[in-house]
Formats: sequence, structure tokens, C-alpha cells
Amino acid sequence: MLNALSSGDALATGDGRLLIQSGDTAHDALSQAATPAGDAQPVMLNNLLRTKIAGALSGLALASPDVAARRDAIDALLKSPDPALKPMIDRARAKETDPALKRRLDALWAIAALHDADPAKRLEAVQVVAARSDLDMIEQLRPLVAKNADGSYAEPDARVRDAAQQGLDALHSLQRRGEIAGTLFAGLSLGSVLLLAALGLAITYGLIGVINMAHGEFLMIGAYATYVVQTLIQRYAPGAFDWYPLVAVPVSFVTAALVGIVLERLVLRHLYGRPLETLLATFGVSLILIQATRMLFGAQNVQVVNPSWMSGGVTVMQNLILPYNRLVILAFALAVVFVAWAVLTKTRLGLFVRAVTQNRRMAACVGVKTARVDAYAFAFGAGIAGLGGCALSQIGNVGPDLGQNYIIDSFMAVVLGGVGQIAGTVLGGFGLGLVSKAIEPFWGAVLAKIAVLVMIVLFIQKRPQGMFAPKGRSAEA
Repeated sequence: MLNALSSGDALATGDGRLLIQSGDTAHDALSQAATPAGDAQPVMLNNLLRTKIAGALSGLALASPDVAARRDAIDALLKSPDPALKPMIDRARAKETDPALKRRLDALWAIAALHDADPAKRLEAVQVVAARSDLDMIEQLRPLVAKNADGSYAEPDARVRDAAQQGLDALHSLQRRGEIAGTLFAGLSLGSVLLLAALGLAITYGLIGVINMAHGEFLMIGAYATYVVQTLIQRYAPGAFDWYPLVAVPVSFVTAALVGIVLERLVLRHLYGRPLETLLATFGVSLILIQATRMLFGAQNVQVVNPSWMSGGVTVMQNLILPYNRLVILAFALAVVFVAWAVLTKTRLGLFVRAVTQNRRMAACVGVKTARVDAYAFAFGAGIAGLGGCALSQIGNVGPDLGQNYIIDSFMAVVLGGVGQIAGTVLGGFGLGLVSKAIEPFWGAVLAKIAVLVMIVLFIQKRPQGMFAPKGRSAEA
């Protein structure tokens, strides 16, 4: 009968009988005799009755022989506890043999016993509830320390109040630890995104000296390259869809690097040493790339789907879940930093880039082909930006204007860390992310961004060279 009421199959006749409809037939709820529905009308339930019926069904399911059914019933009652079901809970608690379900039933019993007439049972219930370290229990304990309108306590027993207050203090402390850890992870996550966006700029702007206003569009190119790879694999090799990011990583790097070489060869090579003209030219290139993307893919955002192994998250605490895609991007950003550092410090190309950066004429005199080094370095920086776009496609929208959201933050991270310093870019990116996320809960996202800008301006006034100042001949250049 309760199932029929819950599912809407209960009908009421004009003479007060209750029918249960099953398909095209109806049966009397008491006699089970087949009865024509006639003019019987569906029984209308309000939300309170629906809640009571759902609780009663869950209470009955506590006696089910199926472990899964009992577990689901306990979970449902923990979400919406009803003290009136305490007798059912007591019987289920006495008969339960599964240790895990027994512990959950103990918690369910404690929630129901918080309203018991016996202060000793209420005290025991408070101790059980507080020991669960379950943040949902805050709402169960709060009424025990509340006051009535006349100033008297709702809970008359002082021992119960004290135990409830201690439990609330412990749960609030646990909640704060989760919030702090969540803010820290959010800052690291944002910092990893800013780092991927800024690392390529640290090479093109810091080492080559090119103010590239089209840098954000290399992020966009990498993201769209990822979208194309996803679409092709989804169409021609759907069984390998989960591994498309492994293909998208080199494709996004190569695509952005090739566009970077074309930009350097056709435009920037003729503007070295002329920063204003370079800025204006790259701004124009930025507009061209955005419009070309709109013509090829449309003005609307495209959908890039996470593979299954990047979906979901790790539950560290009840109020702290670390998404897999954010964890992967954080690790990916650190891996890209390591590769960039290795290329610039451990390879022949890196040696040539540093030589040209420190003294272009002397490098040319000893046989370094500076024009080729410029092209390779710019392509490398553009390719790293493409990798950033590949990563960004997994956590945000992919559209023609994607790069515009990160160009300013990229410059801030590079300038804050120290122009041309990879270590400074790492600290700058993570520092901006952590500070922004620490301020946002108090001031909001917009005011947090303004506060960060003000702090950077003040910092640069005191230390124009950034956190990591250039050393040696590079500082004199």
C-alpha cells in the first residue's frame, strides 16, 4: 500500500475505498479483490506525506534480507532522519550482523535518540553523533545548544548541552580544515593553469624579448588541436577514445609550434628591436587568428569531453574532493616545467638560446645562427603554450576567445617571477593562484583580481626585476 501511495498507483473511490492500480486492472487495498476503477481518482499527497511515506518504506526495508537494500535504507534515513522510526531502528540494530551496517545503524539510532525523553540516552546519542566526524551531523547537534525566544536553552540538561557544544566545536574545526585545504588546492590548480599559460610567454618574452600579444591565441590553437584529435578518434577509433589526450599532447605542441614559426618568419623577424611595432603587429595577428578560428569552427564554444580516467575525483574529506582532471593538469604542468628547464639548460638549443639572449653579436661571431635560434626558441615557446591549451580544454570552455582570458595573467606571472626566469614563472603562477583563491571567499572574484593587480604594482615598484633577478651578463643586456 505504501509503495502504491509513493508511486501514484493508489486510487480513492467516492465511497471511501482505497484501490491499487496495476496496469489496466485495480484491486481493493484490503480484500485484494479485483474491482473496476470506475470514477476513482488518484490519491493526492503533499510533500510532508511523501516524506513520511518514504521514511516508512526505508524503515521497513531495514528488515530486508538483502544487504544492499538495508544499506540503501540506512543511507536514506541518515539523509532524512525521523525520530518516530526509532522502534524500527532499535529492532534492526539488534538483529544486524554486518559490522559496517551495524556502525551506520548506531549512528542512525543516535540521531533518533537525540530526541529521547531520557537525558542519559540523549547524552549517549550526542557522543555517538559527535564521534562520527560527519559534517552533516552539525545540523543535528545545533538545536541542542540553541536558545528559545525567552533566552532559555532548548535542551534542559547541561551535560547534554556541553557534549553537544564540544561535538560542534570539533566538527567546525574539521570543516575549517577541509575549507583551508580546499582553498589551497584551488590555488594550486589555478596556479598550474596560469603556469601553463605563462611558461611559453616566459620564453618568447623573457628570453627573446618579444612582447607577443598573440600568445593567448597559441593556447587557443592547442585547445582546438585537442578538439580535432578528439573528434577524429571518436569517429574513426571510438574504442581508443579514453586515450585521445596522449595523442592530443604532441599534436597541440606541433600545431602551435608551426604557427609560431610562421609568425616569427613572416612578421616578428623584421621587427626585432622595435617593441612598440612588435606589440601592435602581434595584436593584429591575435585578431586574425581569432577570426580565422571563428570561420573554421564557428563562433560558439566546442565541446571537449574528459576521458573516463579524468572524470570524478578523490574524496579526501567530506567537504574536500580533488577532481582527477585538476590533479592530472597539476602533474602535467610540473612535467612541462621540467621539460622546458631541461631543454633550456641541458641541450645545445638551450645553450644557443642563452648565448643569443646574453649577447647576440658575440653569439653570431662564434658561429651561432641567431636567426634560426630565434625561430626555434619562438616555436618552442609557442608549442608550450599549445600544451597549455591542451590542458585547459579539459577543465574549461574551448572557444575562439579562450586565449584572451589568460594573456594578462600570463604577463603578470612572468613579470612577477622575473623576466626570463623559469623558476620565477613557476612561483609567480602558483603565487597568483594561491593569493587569488585566498582572497576570493572574502571579496569575490572581481575584487580579488583587482587586489592582486594592486599588490603586483606595489611589488614591482619595490623590486622591478621581479622575484628572480637576471644574473651575470644577462642582467647587463
